[in-house]
Amino acid sequence: MAGATLPDPACILSISALTRQVREVLEGRFPALWVGGEISNVSRATSGHLYLTLKDSSAVLSAVLYRGVGFRLRFEPKTGMQVIVRGRLSVYDQQGKYQFCIEEIHPKGIGALELALQQLREKLERKGYFDPRRKKRLPAYPRTIALVTSPSGAAVRDVLETLGRRWPVATVVVVPVRVQGDGAASEIATAIGVLNRLHAAGQLCMDAMIVGRGGGSLEDLWAFNEEPVADAIFASRIPVISAVGHETDVTISDLVADHRALTPSRAATDLTPERDVMLATLVDFNCRLREQVLRRLDQSRQRIIDIADRRVFRSPLDRVHDLERRLDELDERLGRAADAPLERARQRVVALAGRLESLSPLNVLTRGYSLTRTPDGHVVQDVATVRPGDLLHTRLARGEVVSRVEDVRPTQEMP
Repeated sequence: MAGATLPDPACILSISALTRQVREVLEGRFPALWVGGEISNVSRATSGHLYLTLKDSSAVLSAVLYRGVGFRLRFEPKTGMQVIVRGRLSVYDQQGKYQFCIEEIHPKGIGALELALQQLREKLERKGYFDPRRKKRLPAYPRTIALVTSPSGAAVRDVLETLGRRWPVATVVVVPVRVQGDGAASEIATAIGVLNRLHAAGQLCMDAMIVGRGGGSLEDLWAFNEEPVADAIFASRIPVISAVGHETDVTISDLVADHRALTPSRAATDLTPERDVMLATLVDFNCRLREQVLRRLDQSRQRIIDIADRRVFRSPLDRVHDLERRLDELDERLGRAADAPLERARQRVVALAGRLESLSPLNVLTRGYSLTRTPDGHVVQDVATVRPGDLLHTRLARGEVVSRVEDVRPTQEMP
């Protein structure tokens, strides 16, 4: 602008200096404060920092939740969530805008642990962790049981006492882990994984596994609400019973496990049969089996007596004689049946022989006729076939005459 007087260069602030002064004023004026609002525009950077916007009906506030704070966070901040946060105002020099650095965050109207539990439950349900179709059946008569719990808690004593009373034949392997505090979830998940690897390798064959602890607050039971424990139970090839807290306590591990027990001692009860009941059942089975055997023996004995009283055993040869008599009758009938066609055939042969006899040339000879043949067997029927001096054989009814032709006289033809 023409005529304007510029200030002394020493009085001119750089952008960085101005921003620094603004930051000092803001941070000095608002060292720490609580703010309530709705989360929007949530974005997680590769560094692990979480950037978001807090807003109400008429204003917005940029905010950042650094990785160190987010690592201790139980739940996942999401768009639309109403929260109460504690932090301080700061200025981001590179963009020249102020932001709220979150140091503590709580969901509004619900505790952080309850919200974290709800979020994890929804996530695992979508992944099918709670599907009853994938859950394994508990063994009827377990021989080796693993117990993953604190070695100094009341739960381990309750379980061991119950197992010793109900099913002392089982071998119990206690795997000591921390059941609350930082790192407890990791220890529980690791123990479940190690037991499964030993089981798969055949080094320690397990029939079932009890995972749990005694009662406590939600914070005390939180290790059993963490995702690593849920993943380990879901991947377990060994049937898992979750026994956490009291009857009213329901944890994520209860929902994922193959069976949920109301208490640790109830887990031992659900897993094993009662020895005294089993013994009573066996005694009852033994009595019933004995009665059945004796009844079958009596029936068999009576059957043998009935069989022995039958005629075939009292007079065994009578049956043989009856069969012999039957064979004789059949033989006689067979003989008659065979003789009848033979007799008919014989009679037919005799009749045919009679007919042949009546037609025989030899039979003609008995009536005074004779048969004359030449030496070579030709029958002489015409005197023209012989000459004087030929030798002839004449067959009579009895014997044969050999003669020589003296003369040949042809027969005169009748006029």
